[in-house]
Amino acid sequence: MAKYTPMMEQYLKIKADYKDAFLFFRLGDFYEMFFEDAINAARELEITLTKRAGQDEPIPMCGVPYHSAANYIKNLVEKGYKVAICEQVEDPKTAKGVVKREVVQLITPGTVMESNMLDEKDNNYIASLSSFEDGSYVIAYNDLSTGENKLALITTGWDSVIHELYNQPIKEIVVSSSLDEDCQKQLKDRLQVTLSYQDEVNFNAEYRDLCENLNDERLMKAFSRLLNYIQHTQKRSLDHLQQAEIIQLNDYLSLDMYSKRNLELTQTMLRKGKHGSLLWVLDKTVTAMGSRTLKKWLERPLLNKHEIEKRLETVQGFYHGFMERDALRETLKSVYDLERLAGRIAYGNVNARDLIQLKKSLNKIPEMIQILRQFEHEEINQLTEQLNYPDHLVTLLEDSLVEDPPISIKEGSIIKDGYHEQLDKYRYASRNGKQWIAELEQKEKQETNIKSLKIGYNRVFGYYIEVTKANLHLLPEGKYERKQTLTNAERFITPELKEKEQLILEAEEKSVDLEYELFLEIREQMKEHIPELQHLSDVVSNIDVLQGFATVSEANNYIRPRFVDSKLEIKNGRHPVIEKVMDEGSFVPNDIHLDNDKSILLITGPNMSGKSTYMRQLALTAIMGQIGCFVPCDKANLIIFDQIFTRIGAADDLVSGQSTFMVEMLEANHAIQHATSNSLILLDEIGRGTSTYDGMALAQAIVEYIHDNIQAKTLFSTHYHELTSLEESLTHLKNVHVRAEEFEGNVVFLHKVKDGAADESYGIHVAKLAELPEQLIDRAGVILKQLEATETKHTRTSESSNQLSFFDEVNEVLKATKEQEELPVQSIAEDIKNLNLLEMTPLEAINELYRLQKKVSK
Repeated sequence: MAKYTPMMEQYLKIKADYKDAFLFFRLGDFYEMFFEDAINAARELEITLTKRAGQDEPIPMCGVPYHSAANYIKNLVEKGYKVAICEQVEDPKTAKGVVKREVVQLITPGTVMESNMLDEKDNNYIASLSSFEDGSYVIAYNDLSTGENKLALITTGWDSVIHELYNQPIKEIVVSSSLDEDCQKQLKDRLQVTLSYQDEVNFNAEYRDLCENLNDERLMKAFSRLLNYIQHTQKRSLDHLQQAEIIQLNDYLSLDMYSKRNLELTQTMLRKGKHGSLLWVLDKTVTAMGSRTLKKWLERPLLNKHEIEKRLETVQGFYHGFMERDALRETLKSVYDLERLAGRIAYGNVNARDLIQLKKSLNKIPEMIQILRQFEHEEINQLTEQLNYPDHLVTLLEDSLVEDPPISIKEGSIIKDGYHEQLDKYRYASRNGKQWIAELEQKEKQETNIKSLKIGYNRVFGYYIEVTKANLHLLPEGKYERKQTLTNAERFITPELKEKEQLILEAEEKSVDLEYELFLEIREQMKEHIPELQHLSDVVSNIDVLQGFATVSEANNYIRPRFVDSKLEIKNGRHPVIEKVMDEGSFVPNDIHLDNDKSILLITGPNMSGKSTYMRQLALTAIMGQIGCFVPCDKANLIIFDQIFTRIGAADDLVSGQSTFMVEMLEANHAIQHATSNSLILLDEIGRGTSTYDGMALAQAIVEYIHDNIQAKTLFSTHYHELTSLEESLTHLKNVHVRAEEFEGNVVFLHKVKDGAADESYGIHVAKLAELPEQLIDRAGVILKQLEATETKHTRTSESSNQLSFFDEVNEVLKATKEQEELPVQSIAEDIKNLNLLEMTPLEAINELYRLQKKVSK
């Protein structure tokens, strides 16, 4: 067994408790890493890997300077790693043997507090997942940077857990080590989060106030699991944690993971960025905390009509007060992130500059109240009443802190004169001493008649009198005590100078120490008012989001929707995102009508004509209305949907090894299994991922099932024109199509939705637009005409055709075509001789002539 030095033994002992983290082991001015940590860190951080001499063989080693460690830690945490910070916890001067070291903080993706590691417009959630014997699950959420705590009880199975977790910006999930391995794998692979473990679920009495409204043992255990993990990793005060809020999932419109992805609510499917999403369009907030609130509203639209109308009424008040709203936005620009400032105060990493920002933000509250009162609107006045100006906090900060303090809180110059009597005495002594030294310098110049004589200071020798060698002869013998010889000068001291030096330095040192103590006292006083700051943050955030809704609504010509019971009607509806990326005025609006009599729209039309856009814009309009925003149309009577399901633009799910068709079926199944009559279902091109027969059969069966068993409002787009005959047998289904016209051999998409079925698909025209080879396009045209001719002949000879029977002849036609093309050119005359022109249609005759012409030209 290898033997190590006492220091390495200490490292290995600490590392044993943090096996899943990089251990940043403090040695002097560096954080060092050893063994596997060093090898992996050198690779991930692209730093030099070195070696430390060991008893038997060299030990891999790498390190980073402690003063620049923040960026290295950030890089590791952003990649999903954990970092344990191990510091010296005793003075090396008094230590016996190896200096005692302990891990003072474990930084994980879900427990980040440093501002440089947080996205100011996004929450940074850590979640815990607990399962129970009755088949239920509890998810507990925490954002350590804001103190937010929420819990959700799920009784509808594991799939619902995955959908719920997917819809939140979670960086880390804490689970029991006994959680089923397959479940753990799904959490890591499908959600791509860091997985951590905490088996201790006993309640910590320290957090009693956070749990007052939890009367379910399952909620208590789940919340305790999360709190215990946070306490274990952070090892410091968590006074900013807010009381746990129970999320009643039935109070919000449910969006599964497929719908959130397909509708691109907060990020786009392709680039995974905000640009091009609904959030990108709607985010006209001014503050970072307002932007985070908007995202939370988007992820959980309301079901309560009263609450929706309350938001809409406030937006209307802001909408009609342009001048006042503009003044409000200017005021909000000066409001910093109150929510995260409160968190940093409790956490202990706030500095004096942060508190000055807080003071400036709080000083904007009276101005904000004055502006809001100018609206003379009932809902806005109610918001005004919730804005409480904490003048006592502002007075404390105004009296104590200088206006432009340094970043560090351990170097002094942060407390105002007059705030503390003893500090003023130290400062007087220091300033008076320095004045005395300046006067001494003038006095010595006059007495020695050495104009270049000066009194200086350095940390090694303290204060000294410096005389150049050229002037040494002017000094009386024994006047000064020689201290240091330089190349061109001599330095001296006097007993009086050393006495003053001691007084000055002692005053400065005590002054800095006292300032640090006073700042900590101020910070402790601030902690008592954290709930007050958090409430104020919540109100300001809501105001910011609602004024943002009014701003975007006015800019984009949105209107206030009405909510009705059953008859959905949208006049000239538009897609809020697409119209922003198109040239102004070029987007073609469309109407949508759905009610209990016609609850399913079967949409046909060519690719690129706008079927998917038409479907998405209905869902986005519904979501916008249910978060309290105006909507993009001329008139909107909306239904409050309890759930929205989409199957639009499916792709392979490589992580779980599922094909496009499997994803398509999973999404369709999820909708069918969970939708109610109050839901909205959007299904785009169901069945195209398999054979024609299978696809069409599945598509028709799904439409019939929704029609007969669910009665949900449904938009179903398809290329299977044969399905349009369902309008005759399904009483609640209506055919609509997206218009396209053929002009000079090219298709023109009109993007206008009209009643009735489309007459053709224009697939070859779309292929032509994609610039496929001309020879390929010509060949496809020939095959299409032959298929159409066969369909015409079949329709003429069979009065009782089945809607799928057309495809029975497709393979035969293709087979015959291939065999005919293989005939030698000499058989052309025989072909013509065998044609029965009297029984051929004109189209069939043209096709035959074209085929023969192609054979001759080969």
